[in-house]
Amino acid sequence: MFEGLDFGPGLDVAARSSIGAGALQRAENQDNCVLVDAHGNGAWLVDGAPRHTRIPGWPPGHVRLAVLDGMGGHGHGREAAEAAAAGLLAIPACTDVASLSQHLEALHGVLQRRFDALGEAGPRPGTTLSLLEIAPGGQALLWHTGDSRLVEVSAGQVHPLTVDHVPATAYAMSGLLGEADWRRQVHGEHWPQIAQAFILGNTFADPLRLDDGLYALTGDNLPPWLRALPDRRALALRPGATYLLATDGFWSCADPREFVARWPRLFARGDAAAGIDALFDEMEARPPVGLQPDNLTAIVLRLRTPRRDETALPESN
Repeated sequence: MFEGLDFGPGLDVAARSSIGAGALQRAENQDNCVLVDAHGNGAWLVDGAPRHTRIPGWPPGHVRLAVLDGMGGHGHGREAAEAAAAGLLAIPACTDVASLSQHLEALHGVLQRRFDALGEAGPRPGTTLSLLEIAPGGQALLWHTGDSRLVEVSAGQVHPLTVDHVPATAYAMSGLLGEADWRRQVHGEHWPQIAQAFILGNTFADPLRLDDGLYALTGDNLPPWLRALPDRRALALRPGATYLLATDGFWSCADPREFVARWPRLFARGDAAAGIDALFDEMEARPPVGLQPDNLTAIVLRLRTPRRDETALPESN
């Protein structure tokens, strides 16, 4: 779907976005994604179609990947996701969580004021945003808000690396929901409700009103079983593992765990392109039970294993 991008010798990346799977479809694709390759070539979606640009001054080898899911229930979901995606392409490459957060918080405020200025009735639009920033030879930086996800698939297992910003998480943070119930509600069921989104704001600070700011979930405010998964952190990507950035259309169904359990098989083929083909093909050929009409967007990332040059001479002593 996104041709001509080169993520360098160490990263294998593939991305795809569609209006959905199955007989029932949404009216439009309100998802988006952002890819900036190792040479400063950027891509995102405009009206559901790929658009490409060149980012001047982008440092060689630096990569940015993000998925966004516009909130259709609030209106202007596609426009919110598009505006945020375009804004991401204007943010300079970042090498630490603090500077990345500063730029994203500023973009959140700018877009919030832009949509508020429209003066339209109804709730402010919003979008999820799950982003990986990868410097050459360095760790990845994760920045996350909403209920899209980053997951790691390896050794026959699927490990979520983000925490959904949903009411169940707010209840868990307040001590009103235990671990078993939280995992059942968030990963064993699907509820189309959200407690925070980019541009929209959050209800974590005060559950009775929408706060304009973004509320970072950290080791200090998350319950013990989630403290290792703060929203904004450095992340060591493991060779041999597959990483999936995805919007919630892939688990908008009656039994999300059953479908997610298929992912190790789908990504066992090796490269990112084969994995993303398998994921979308599975959605069409063997959709999960009770699949709800929703947009589908995914980015698959793998670290390439360096090839050993068998013809090289041994080093002299």
